[in-house]
Amino acid sequence: MNERFDQLRLLEAIFFGSSKPLKPDQIKQHLPEGADINGLITELQGLYANRGINLLQINDTWAFRTASDLAPYMKIETATVRKLTRAAVETLSIVAYHQPVTRGEIEEIRGVALSKGTLDTLLEAGWVKLKGRRRTPGRPVTWGTTDAFLDHFGLDSVDSLPGIEELKAAGLLDSRPAITALGGRGALLAPGEEAVDTEDEEDDTQEELLPEDFGEPLSAVETEDEGDTEDAESFQ
Repeated sequence: MNERFDQLRLLEAIFFGSSKPLKPDQIKQHLPEGADINGLITELQGLYANRGINLLQINDTWAFRTASDLAPYMKIETATVRKLTRAAVETLSIVAYHQPVTRGEIEEIRGVALSKGTLDTLLEAGWVKLKGRRRTPGRPVTWGTTDAFLDHFGLDSVDSLPGIEELKAAGLLDSRPAITALGGRGALLAPGEEAVDTEDEEDDTQEELLPEDFGEPLSAVETEDEGDTEDAESFQ
């Protein structure tokens, strides 16, 4: 009787001390010769049947695992800091200053092709959204910023975005295609400066709003544009 009890205690210690599931042959190496391995495992499994930890069979191995009904209480949520790539930061800037803007317009302003993953990253962060479709050939989808974008950057509205003079004073403007194109198009305005009148082009760029349930969620795979490997501001 005591020998059986001691073997059960030893078997219990073996399972707790192992970092991976064990096969009966592996357990046999630690138990006395002639021990009823299968019988001991079955008995120990019964002893832990109503406990917070159960002895479970995984194919031809055995291991202690958290009881399945307790699994939801064992989840731990952690905030992971992820960094935006330079491509994502430039794309977000273009969308913010030039919205509603199509993918093709973003590529034209940046001067480089835009990978799908860049917009997916911003969409996953909740900073951009689908705005509608242009009533032009191909009916391209347009993009704009969200309330979450304004909240994250402490803005009341997109009108609160800094103008070109403020960006110059902060040393944030350089000769990159995105900034140069935005400035040339009048998308970056100084406080009090009026935008260029584009009334003649409105008929060709009218936008049709999309229904809220339009399309399927885009994947959250993050892919960088070729040549854009610098990390930029982080977000949570």
